[in-house]
Amino acid sequence: MDIRFSGSRSGTAPLTWGQRAIWDTIQKTAPDDHYFNFGRVLKVPGRARPLTVERAVEVLGALVERHGSLRTRLGAGPSQVLETSGSIAVTLSAGDPDRLLDTLAERAFDYAGEWPLRVGLVVADETAAGTAEGTTGDAAGRSLGGVVTHIVLVFCHLAADGLGAEAAITDLRLLLLRGAVPGPPPPSPLDLARWQRSEEGLRVARIAAEHWESEYRRIPPTMFDRPVAAPEGPPVWRAQIVSRALDLAVQRIAAVHGVSTSTVLLAASSVLVGAVTGHDVCAMLPIVGNRFRADTANAVTTLSQEGLFVLDLRGGATFADLLRAAKPAALRAYRSAYHDPDDRDRLTARISRERGAEIHPYCCFNDMRFVDRVDASHDERTVRQAMEETALTWPLSQDRLNCRFCLHVTGEPGGLGVSLTADTRFLPRPAMERYLYDLESLLVEAAFREVLEPVG
Repeated sequence: MDIRFSGSRSGTAPLTWGQRAIWDTIQKTAPDDHYFNFGRVLKVPGRARPLTVERAVEVLGALVERHGSLRTRLGAGPSQVLETSGSIAVTLSAGDPDRLLDTLAERAFDYAGEWPLRVGLVVADETAAGTAEGTTGDAAGRSLGGVVTHIVLVFCHLAADGLGAEAAITDLRLLLLRGAVPGPPPPSPLDLARWQRSEEGLRVARIAAEHWESEYRRIPPTMFDRPVAAPEGPPVWRAQIVSRALDLAVQRIAAVHGVSTSTVLLAASSVLVGAVTGHDVCAMLPIVGNRFRADTANAVTTLSQEGLFVLDLRGGATFADLLRAAKPAALRAYRSAYHDPDDRDRLTARISRERGAEIHPYCCFNDMRFVDRVDASHDERTVRQAMEETALTWPLSQDRLNCRFCLHVTGEPGGLGVSLTADTRFLPRPAMERYLYDLESLLVEAAFREVLEPVG
């Protein structure tokens, strides 16, 4: 079963800033670049049922026709090549949709030869949904009547970021329910590349470059600047905690101090990176969505890039003092994220030569949540009791990553999810575990006390 599409435009252009940023990261992580694949599962809305396989494929074709990024592949140069028509294979399954997502995401994309979208359909008989667990391929569609219960999309990161994927899911839902998406399509990566080379785009890039240049002259060359241990099996590991206590504490701090929960977590993460590395100025690279323009708010493309957040840890006696400094620093970092990677590369090379050391923080922060809740009403007893529920797992290990310290924040059913992916040569596994628990302790204490250092 194939999704066939026939769009109205084609063309070739240089990569956008976001595409160039992620392409550089992908190349540095290969052959483990499947790390950057991600996906979404859409349960078919009740009002769109029963949904046949044929109708699902038709709707998906309309989605690909609307969003040029989903029919754009990597060309020479590198460049982006938008195609008018083609077909995307569909995987049919009678199994668990999350398992199907994992299966579709587990191998890297062929960036030049493969479309940047993989699609799976979970099918079931109208009267026996969920039977024949694990059946895949055409046999599943035949044996279960082809009634679709879930649509699974896996994105190449060159085609979409997290917010772009959410926009695609929103449009897919509208196509299922209404048969159309109102209004014209948002700009394609082709349009963005051309705007970024316009006079206005060059002005935006110049302002961002000025921030990178000034901060590069005062930050430590690298936050994790020396190996401290032998690698543990594969060098790269991920530890994750899911903490309801952390969620409640961060909500309270944000409400009391009038900042976002993301700024609270960014500031606290910086405090602990400084404690681990011994640096009194912390530089972190927050991943920023860059959807500030109205016309790009719902674009299915990759706009996310790294900003440069710098916090002087000598700036106050309490965490509240540092939080006051972190708010404007975060705003500067967000503005710096919409930048031309070529400008950043030139600045990095030049200032590295001037300072006699490679300038790169190797320290990332990615808040992947879409909703920010603040609430000052959480009481201390409830928050402290919730710490007993916190669990830590080790969900990933691999050989290569383009960074040494990557903190990801997600919303999970059991609370706030915080995962730390690190190179164990620079931060061994016991230190990773200690960092995550110290982050929870610091913020629980800060929610009710004037503290700076984590307890214990």
